[in-house]
Amino acid sequence: MQETELAKRGLVLLGCGKMGSAMLEGWLAQGLPASSVWVNDPFPSDWLSKQGVNLNVDLPANPAIVLIAVKPQMMADALPSLKALGNGDTMFLSVAAGISIDSYQEMLGAQTPIIRAMPNTPAAVSQGITAIIGNAHASAAHLDMAEDLLRAVGQVVRLETEAQIDAVTGVSGSGPAYVFHLIECLAAAGKAQGLAPELAMALAKATVAGAGALAMQADEDPTQLRRNVTSPNGTTQAGLEVLMNQEQGLPPLVEATVAAAVNRSKELANG
Repeated sequence: MQETELAKRGLVLLGCGKMGSAMLEGWLAQGLPASSVWVNDPFPSDWLSKQGVNLNVDLPANPAIVLIAVKPQMMADALPSLKALGNGDTMFLSVAAGISIDSYQEMLGAQTPIIRAMPNTPAAVSQGITAIIGNAHASAAHLDMAEDLLRAVGQVVRLETEAQIDAVTGVSGSGPAYVFHLIECLAAAGKAQGLAPELAMALAKATVAGAGALAMQADEDPTQLRRNVTSPNGTTQAGLEVLMNQEQGLPPLVEATVAAAVNRSKELANG
């Protein structure tokens, strides 16, 4: 982490809920001084109150970064107080869903360096993935600083255009909920086949978590990993013949699921 710049000029968090707290915990663990962090949050958690950060006090005059982590519906009330920091060299990094770069430029000033990020909830256990895109005033150094910060809670990828944010939202932003529902469905199916509910859930959780870890760590791609588990005419093949059905199986269902999430993301962005 580029601690010198942050420690010298300060890091401001506008909002510090679950996502903001997960990030802050990672930064503090990596050595960012609590005295260099300012948090503006009307309902601070007990955990936040004990971290030694500057909580709900006057902000520094020229912080290195302002992280916007409030809910979108609170944005109109929260951002005007930071307008004085716009059109300068303070970088605004937003993890709020549905608020476009153009909207931030209207609220903060057209010359403001702005980076929009789409993280996901596994960031709470430092297993997230975040996509970022900057405006014309976000320099390579700004993007590097944002990526360095966001790596505290997982992987970071860079987008080519802001329009890709909607697709990212549909895949990785909403995706954890799809996987949680898969766990629910696997457990329910196990229960239907005679397993005790607690055992079925334990098997489902460990199977999905283990398969995900293997997919991340193995040299083979998921297609080959699937083939490795599938013996000819065996039990896995019998199950996959149902799951991989191109008309009624998982492929069209997942495509429709992601498309619905992407369309809703576009609707929300357009107000």
